[in-house]
Amino acid sequence: MKTKTILELLTLSSSLYYIARDTQLMDRVGEFSEKGKDNINKLMSEHQLDENGNELEFVDRIIAKTHELKEELNEKIERQVVKFYKNINVAHLDEVKALNEKLEKLEATVALLEARINHLES
Repeated sequence: MKTKTILELLTLSSSLYYIARDTQLMDRVGEFSEKGKDNINKLMSEHQLDENGNELEFVDRIIAKTHELKEELNEKIERQVVKFYKNINVAHLDEVKALNEKLEKLEATVALLEARINHLES
């Protein structure tokens, strides 16, 4: 009988845990939907005019807002790409500088060896 009671309590506690977790998830979804609804209401309350001075329809406003967001996203991506490229470019420049220094040292060594060979030949 004790084992059955323990199993029932475990089952009940796990069920309560899942219900609580689902409730938290539903609360978060509710928050997001409220924010989305507020944003849509804000967008609906704005009156945008086209180039002819006529008020844009809802779909046209959504399309215009989408284009604005697309441009914003493109600008952010461009900034990140430029930043990344600068970091990579700096790394390449450091490697090139190191290779140039190594080349100069090797040229100095070759010149010294040529001088020794010339001295031995004479």
